[in-house]
Amino acid sequence: MKIAITAIAAILLVASTASLTYAEGVPAWVKNNAGWWADGTIAESEFISAIEFLIKDGIIVVPPTTVSSESAEGVPAWVKNSAGWWADGTISDGEFVNGIQHLIKTGLISVSSNTETPQMASEKPKSDDSKLAALESELEKCSEIKVGYKRIDCQKPLKKAITLYEHQTNAEKFEIGPITYYWYGIGSEGNEFEITPTGQPILSIRMLAENTSSEITAMHCTSPSICSYDVWDGTKAFKYSGMDFTSGEIVLNPGDSREFNILFGPNIGYGGTEFEYDPSKTYYFRINENFGSVDIPLELK
Repeated sequence: MKIAITAIAAILLVASTASLTYAEGVPAWVKNNAGWWADGTIAESEFISAIEFLIKDGIIVVPPTTVSSESAEGVPAWVKNSAGWWADGTISDGEFVNGIQHLIKTGLISVSSNTETPQMASEKPKSDDSKLAALESELEKCSEIKVGYKRIDCQKPLKKAITLYEHQTNAEKFEIGPITYYWYGIGSEGNEFEITPTGQPILSIRMLAENTSSEITAMHCTSPSICSYDVWDGTKAFKYSGMDFTSGEIVLNPGDSREFNILFGPNIGYGGTEFEYDPSKTYYFRINENFGSVDIPLELK
């Protein structure tokens, strides 16, 4: 299955080094996806979607890759093997990127061509929201910085400010003690529900949390059995299969914000559960922190 990467992702693909690089680290759930694909739990298209997420969000940057006349009907077995080895730590991130480059080269991941230069990007329509337009204008100026790491340092806080402002303006808001959670709902980017060809329901949740207090606050999720976040169907609690909490918590300074991802699917152990779906039941994403709790209804179809 070919998955087109957006123009933004195409820009992120251009790197000055010949190895895999990071923005903030690879989320644990993506490596879980690689392992599940390697053992046949999830489909090839779901794995490629996870890689697309990494590239699109700038979590990894792939060296420039030329698309050749070579083509492929599916992902080669050696790439699938590499995914499994990458997931269990047998090979490095740098070695695994060779597999990603092969997917791009053979067209299984297609990078949209973009002849527009960063300077020309200012010609696109601006937002009608004056605050958002001002942030976008500042972000465009960062593209004029030639040194890669300085350009990233310029872009990162502005991208974060734009993400926060868009959530504050458009997403549903849940105020729980010092933390305000913003959520766009199922069907938005990072919030999907599907049943794989093997019959395994997969639910992914992406939220943004903002510390609106004057104190440092931490969100907690140490393991599937010790986590302040789960899914409830009225009779049973489902524990996560993957999440991107660092060292079991996300620490937010006053005024700081961060998006986080939680995946529900196969049972990974450590007190986890396999996610099950019954269309006759109503599902809730539950937050149960020491500073407050809320049950957020999920419309799963």
